[in-house]
Amino acid sequence: MLSHIGLNVRDLVQAKAYYDSLMPLLGFEGHVAADDQFAYKSINKESETLIFFYRALEQLPYSRHHSGLQHLAFMVDSRAAVRAVHTKALLLGSEVVHLPREFPQYRPNYFATFWLDPEGFMLEALCLGD
Repeated sequence: MLSHIGLNVRDLVQAKAYYDSLMPLLGFEGHVAADDQFAYKSINKESETLIFFYRALEQLPYSRHHSGLQHLAFMVDSRAAVRAVHTKALLLGSEVVHLPREFPQYRPNYFATFWLDPEGFMLEALCLGD
């Protein structure tokens, strides 16, 4: 099980505003809020996954096509939840990579949406049921 992941962002204030609005829909709540970092923890009692955000020390543009992070996927409870996350991403001005739909090439009942956050990180919300 993944314990935690740390992500560097160029604009910590912008990232915190974005993720504060989004993370509750993905099953996470605030955990740390400081001048130099913030973090969320899973609200699922069976998982203690943490996601930390830090101010990048080098202001280089991010690309999921370079070596490094390709995307982060968040499991949600239903297709309605996937659609709700998609709606929130649109309201936040995110670029949508894939509209909510089935991805049968991954596995049966794989329903997901993909979008880019302000940093360019590709995010995914998915469910594995009807």
